[in-house]
Amino acid sequence: MATRTLLLLVMAALLLFSNSVLCIGDSPAKDSAAKSTEDDDEDISFLEEADETHASSHHHLPDFDKFEGGAVDEGFGDLSEFEDSEGDRDEYKAPVVDDKDVVVLKEGNFSDFVEKNRFVMVEFYAPWCGHCQALAPEYAASATELKSKNVVLAKVDATEEDELAQKYDVQGYPTIYFFSDGVHKPYPGQRTKDAIVSWIKKKIGPGIYNITSVEDAERILNSESKVAVGYLNSLVGSESDELAAASRLEDDVNFYQTVNPEVARLFHIEASAKRPAFVLIKKETEKLSRFDGEFSKSAIAEFVFANKLPLVTKFTRESAPLIFESSIKKQLILFASSNDSERLIPIFEESAKSFKGKIIFVYVEIDNEDVGKPVSEYFGISGNGPQVLGYTVNEDSRKFVLDKEVTLENIKAFGENFLEDKLKPFYKSDPIPETNDGDVKIVVGDNFNEIVLDESKDVLLEIYAPWCGHCQALEPTYNKLAKHLHGIDSLVIAKMDGSTNEHPRAKSDGFPTILFFPAGNKSFDPITVETDRTVVAFYKFLKKNASIPFKLQKPVSSSEGKSGDDAKESPKSSSVGTTDVKDEL
Repeated sequence: MATRTLLLLVMAALLLFSNSVLCIGDSPAKDSAAKSTEDDDEDISFLEEADETHASSHHHLPDFDKFEGGAVDEGFGDLSEFEDSEGDRDEYKAPVVDDKDVVVLKEGNFSDFVEKNRFVMVEFYAPWCGHCQALAPEYAASATELKSKNVVLAKVDATEEDELAQKYDVQGYPTIYFFSDGVHKPYPGQRTKDAIVSWIKKKIGPGIYNITSVEDAERILNSESKVAVGYLNSLVGSESDELAAASRLEDDVNFYQTVNPEVARLFHIEASAKRPAFVLIKKETEKLSRFDGEFSKSAIAEFVFANKLPLVTKFTRESAPLIFESSIKKQLILFASSNDSERLIPIFEESAKSFKGKIIFVYVEIDNEDVGKPVSEYFGISGNGPQVLGYTVNEDSRKFVLDKEVTLENIKAFGENFLEDKLKPFYKSDPIPETNDGDVKIVVGDNFNEIVLDESKDVLLEIYAPWCGHCQALEPTYNKLAKHLHGIDSLVIAKMDGSTNEHPRAKSDGFPTILFFPAGNKSFDPITVETDRTVVAFYKFLKKNASIPFKLQKPVSSSEGKSGDDAKESPKSSSVGTTDVKDEL
């Protein structure tokens, strides 16, 4: 998929239309609704001449609480984000997949089927969805393997079964649910056969499996990417119960137990080791982690949670859910080219050892056109790096930049300060314009405070993206509004490119987002402007909500000349004539 399309979809998951009205909470700005209506008779018919009909649509940004397939969490963005665009839907070619063991469900047979089968996994998909196409062979293979376990894998074409998709709150593709005795829950794991099979087996089985022979042990070591193994005194009893209870707290690691010393030795546990002993083995740089805590379900589960991820996880489509569905909300991200990775990743891995269970370490290959480049651009990382960024996966999604050389010592110090919240957040910003004398003021991250948070000004701010069609459609109207109001000193009409600039007070859920910051009330949240996209509607909104009253005079024609009463100002208000723009309107 082209990089342009990927970047577009990183920033906007779906093209939606929104006509909702936002209810504004109580704040001093609300008092403006009770202003005197002495200007209600104001003649603004000349403004109507400027208006054309514009829908109040906007191009939605991803929720940023979602990552893949409806799994809720925060992350780089909705990187289901790498989804196919609307324009690609007619061009897709369905992959050839042998899915003979996948059952097709529709509205007519769905309820009966789920009721009659104890364990059912259901994928809601769209035929044109690239993620669904990639999942298809993995899903089919899972269906075949799990058939003998009396587990059925089924699929629903959500584009055809709209009512069924709505009933199960399908908001992205694929959305996967697991039904157990008719009760469903989302599948949160990776979209691979091994992950799906492992997850389902844990849901339908005892949660822990016995290894009694060397042959079984060798098979497990060869086939699984990570395993947790307990070397116990007995396969039944309190030790086994604690291990089984811990296993049910972990969805993506298989737990095993053995009393065979030869088996234990294959898992790097000496026969003479004090029992119970427990290890986690991964096919990663850090292959072996030994547990040395109290043998209780909580301590075991905490140990597995802290050690199950690689020291450094490379960011890919497949690893993304593992990163963002983790309960660890702090990430250190290394942005580096493939040429630099061989030198830097060992340093990053060594640093990660000090922060296991506290910070997730992620590597983004910045010169990877498919994934790395659009993710880097989203974070405002340019060039070939290297660059280390701290990222908090929470409501604010704050970023922090390591402004020193990428060394073991610097990364450790940065990580410690990151954990202790001692770092200053980083926000993207374009360069401050050398001149800013237009009717619409240009706001960037670095001049936001100076322009938007100026307490002496009422400020209307549009947050837009250059590629957004709704923003392009709004631009003539917004420019005409600004031209009419240019002479009112207390009022600023401004815009900011939200794809390349950030500020903690400029939060948007899509493009364009229009915010109003009343003078004297800048410590409060701004008002989100949900009104018709016309000059008149914007003007009426400003008249109602501006802290500093103003009056716009009706323009006069050049033949009439100027009246001596024109453009009079009072101490409490300002006014402006618009003779210079009449001919345009």
